[in-house]
Amino acid sequence: MKLATFDEGRVGRVEGDLIAELDAGSMRELFERGEVPHTTGKEYALADVRLRAPVIPKKFFHTAGNFREHEEESKRVGWSHKIAPWIVFFQNVDAIIGPEDPVVYPEHLTEELDYELELAVVIRKAGKWFGPEEAEDYIGGYVIFNDITARDIQRREMESGVFSFCKAIDTFCPLGPWIVTPDEIGDPHDLAMELRVNGESRQRSHSGNMSVTIAEILSHYSALGYSAGDVVSTGTVSGVAGFSEDAASLYLRPGDVIEAEIEKIGVLRNPVVSWEEAHGEAPPERVRW
Repeated sequence: MKLATFDEGRVGRVEGDLIAELDAGSMRELFERGEVPHTTGKEYALADVRLRAPVIPKKFFHTAGNFREHEEESKRVGWSHKIAPWIVFFQNVDAIIGPEDPVVYPEHLTEELDYELELAVVIRKAGKWFGPEEAEDYIGGYVIFNDITARDIQRREMESGVFSFCKAIDTFCPLGPWIVTPDEIGDPHDLAMELRVNGESRQRSHSGNMSVTIAEILSHYSALGYSAGDVVSTGTVSGVAGFSEDAASLYLRPGDVIEAEIEKIGVLRNPVVSWEEAHGEAPPERVRW
């Protein structure tokens, strides 16, 4: 089942070219109720609705360093800091945007805007302190996450051993296009992954390349406690601009279009726009973070 949020926050089930409205006030409410959703009887053509970010969680758990291929590419270009495994931090949920929403380039903050394709998990029910063998029961579905990152800010943040601001700026958290339930995914470690910029393939990998399993990730973070509808990312794959030998030519610019695709889920598409295009005025004075 593909679960989507559309128009002004309505929830629906995608069925081919149609979306059937469900009787839930929000996606989080749907998971919090813990029951099979019922349709309202209203159906709409998918082409006639505006898809939104499928869920706005209470907590968004970030995983970094899980795909070791990402660490290896950082070493090849002499990235300033070690990409250690099991890095976890929280995303700013106010930065979440949905499919086709623009990523706003904050020219006054960064000159190195990057992309990171990730598979993310939506938590089905509240819980804490569980083992990997129990984790499957907490999975409500899977969604595509594009972890937009300001690399120049990230390098400076990592001097203190942590980073967060570089990934939490407004519009830096594209999520979508919908949540696909586990029964349609099968093995989440058997999914092809690709990110394209203006049609050019930048990241190509496979979810089977994770260093640890999704069950281990969910168990590892469960000490922090989950709420129904929370989101857990699983880390990016190799191919980011910042870890390439010609990073300057690959960083995102206004006018670019990013397509993040994961097998059995779909494509999350977002254009990049300038600050002025988004806000109708010149960006603020340059700030060095």
